[in-house]
Amino acid sequence: MKQTIAFRWRRGLLALAAGLAAQAAWSADYPSGPIRMIVPFGAGGLTDILARLIAEKLGEQQGWTVVVENRPGAGGNIGAEAVARSAPDGQTLLMGSIGTNATNPFVYKSTRYDPQKDFAPVAMAGAGTLLLVVNPQLPVHDMKELIAYAKANPGKLSYATGGQGASQHLAGELLQAMAGIRLQHVPYKGIAPAMPDLFSGRVDMTFDMATVLPYVQQGKLRPIAVANAKRSVSLPDVPTIAEAGVLGYAASAWYGVFAPAHTSPGIVLKLNQAINKIVSSPAVRDRLVTLGAEPNPMSVAEFGAFTKAESVKWEKVLRQLNLQLD
Repeated sequence: MKQTIAFRWRRGLLALAAGLAAQAAWSADYPSGPIRMIVPFGAGGLTDILARLIAEKLGEQQGWTVVVENRPGAGGNIGAEAVARSAPDGQTLLMGSIGTNATNPFVYKSTRYDPQKDFAPVAMAGAGTLLLVVNPQLPVHDMKELIAYAKANPGKLSYATGGQGASQHLAGELLQAMAGIRLQHVPYKGIAPAMPDLFSGRVDMTFDMATVLPYVQQGKLRPIAVANAKRSVSLPDVPTIAEAGVLGYAASAWYGVFAPAHTSPGIVLKLNQAINKIVSSPAVRDRLVTLGAEPNPMSVAEFGAFTKAESVKWEKVLRQLNLQLD
């Protein structure tokens, strides 16, 4: 009996060693060619900027060729599904977001992938700030005036988002519910395409930071409040929406790299270490701050636990909001 147990123990150790050796071989040979990084939103937004920044630095630091490909549509579902259905060889990656990898299944009736089962979390790219800005022609200068204007003109105030179910959309829906106002949602394929309409006044406001910050600094857009729980390092004098009167309000954005499920843990670890090194570097940290984002490097296990916790948190919120999209 003891010999049988010992034999099984040795066999288990041999199998484990073989598996680790296989993972090491996969990792050593990775990548076997150019890596595609899919951005499930249009060009110009923070998701796109982060993807291109990380792709560039992976080329400089690792000598890898990383090609960024924008595949927008359906709140990021189209690009995310394409990655979920890709071969689990680490050659196709997703620059995901809170929408694609946490909230979309609770917003869309027909999301054809499972964020928890169909992806291998790789690395956190950064946490983004959502700044509520308005066209300067709008007669509001703070949250109290905005809420008063919205209540006096139900449904007249419009807000642009990067698409149905995007972080800006969630922020707007949450604001309507908590402030007791009614807004008109205007989705775009990314925030950058919404800028001309925001400047002209065809749309009144949006929630963003990376795209709108330069225009805030130029006086072309007026900052009202920060949607996050804490003030932004980039605009420390702008209050949060909660500080401005909507107690308990908090909405934010985050971005991370994901691989298809069943990708070799050795490859995932290699990518995690490379990306964490990039976002921790002083130059990239400074660049992120200018975009209104903050680096937040995590281990593979930490990032996986984080994304799971975000799904649990937002499922409760979205069930209460009863937000359903086709």
